[in-house]
Amino acid sequence: MKGKWRIAPAVLAAALILGARWWRHAHEDGAAVERGPVAVQVAPDALRLGTLTFKACQLAQKHSGATTAAYCASYEVPENRDAPQGRRIALKLALVKSDAAAADSDLVVFLAGGPGQSAIESWPAVADALASLRKHRHLLLIDQRGTGGSNALSCKPARADDQDEEPRIDLERIRAETRECLAEVAKKADPRHYTTTDAVQDLEAVRQALGAPRFDLVGVSYGTRVAQQYLMRHPDGVRSVVLDSVVPNELALGEDFAQNLEAALKAQFAACTATPACRQRFGDPYATLYKLRDALRAQPQTVSYRDPVSYRPQSRTLGEFALASLVRMFAYAPETSALLPLTLDQAAQGHYGPLMGQVRLLRGDLAETMTGGMQLSVICAEDVDLLRDRPQDQDTLLGDLIVPAFKAECDVWPRGARPADFHAPLRSDKPVLLLEGELDPVTPPRYGEQVLRGLPNGRLLLAKGQGHNVIGRGCMPRLVGEFVDKLDAKALDASCLDALAPLPAFTDFNGAAP
Repeated sequence: MKGKWRIAPAVLAAALILGARWWRHAHEDGAAVERGPVAVQVAPDALRLGTLTFKACQLAQKHSGATTAAYCASYEVPENRDAPQGRRIALKLALVKSDAAAADSDLVVFLAGGPGQSAIESWPAVADALASLRKHRHLLLIDQRGTGGSNALSCKPARADDQDEEPRIDLERIRAETRECLAEVAKKADPRHYTTTDAVQDLEAVRQALGAPRFDLVGVSYGTRVAQQYLMRHPDGVRSVVLDSVVPNELALGEDFAQNLEAALKAQFAACTATPACRQRFGDPYATLYKLRDALRAQPQTVSYRDPVSYRPQSRTLGEFALASLVRMFAYAPETSALLPLTLDQAAQGHYGPLMGQVRLLRGDLAETMTGGMQLSVICAEDVDLLRDRPQDQDTLLGDLIVPAFKAECDVWPRGARPADFHAPLRSDKPVLLLEGELDPVTPPRYGEQVLRGLPNGRLLLAKGQGHNVIGRGCMPRLVGEFVDKLDAKALDASCLDALAPLPAFTDFNGAAP
């Protein structure tokens, strides 16, 4: 799904080897030792936990020869639980071993973002951030139904990747491309049954098959929605929760995207204008961005450049939509947001090659990491009916077309069921640690503050100068590890986070000014 509107909704809308015995150490301030499920070595390359047998495997890393040693298994569930004799889905599972000779009985479960990302394919990107959790516990990765190795709802590209960008949004084309995708997906799946609610039921079924260990849930972005829904419906299965870049239950995905990006860009560019060298070099990058947007809206540019992957000469049309997509994704992390003033300045001077090369990389990366059909199953069932047109976003970088685009897709895509309390605020006395990036363009800190109100044993940690997905920033991995060990978020000494700050903007391609 690499075509313009197979990608744009994702951009605009839009990541384990057992010892011979399992038990929990008395981390919980004097709690009695509790026996957990026992992992049995049934062969040199196989382990059994509960009713599941895991076999030795290697988790691949895309575009790399590096792999991670793990144990893999599959677990079948009904696609439609109201018709258990019908089609079944094989969920792909992976276990990554703890560093401990005798690991605690609870399992850390990583819940990937998107919606549409595979937890197993995302593992290389989060492995270092979750390393502290492996000191005492094994990690469980489950490809959510509709992603990765769990009957992925993927479609062939709706448009060739080398086609030029369209000058305007065509809602009828969006509907036609969605029909093509649906016709392909319908050969192997009923998209109505690939929602967050279905995934939560899968997660509980897997837990029971494993012998009913308690879970330490770690959700990132959309994964925080899955974590909250699981906690609401299966609290006895939860020991602790970490929510990184929080999506409140009350939120309809898409409603705040344009305004959240504007706020983040203003703050990020303000850091440049507050720095003499950056201000002297670039003036006002926010104003430059909009001048460039207006120029590309009036006259898209034909750009000749070297493809950053193949290095072959290319000639493509660059328009305002590609610019908006790139800027939004670059705003996610300080390493890329630091490049924005320079990249925009180059483009404003007519040097579009660096910008176009980054657009090409972005499109390829998104096509590889997002499963568009599963994303539509989630949004169409859970959010689209709550979205209202937003004329107030018309002049923003993302504009007011996100809602019409989603609605056009969901006019075609079958909609699954949503529980009546799906969007109810989370209320729980479980230990919960919330993480937010100060400059997050997608899930700003106010989202975490909103969810925290219902969590008497929760705490929010703010990563200064950071963007989306902050669990790997600075000392955050150590703090998360301490929280999961001791289950006391409020006792954490988070002063080490004071060392975090935004990266200075690049003033040339050699880096920031000294």
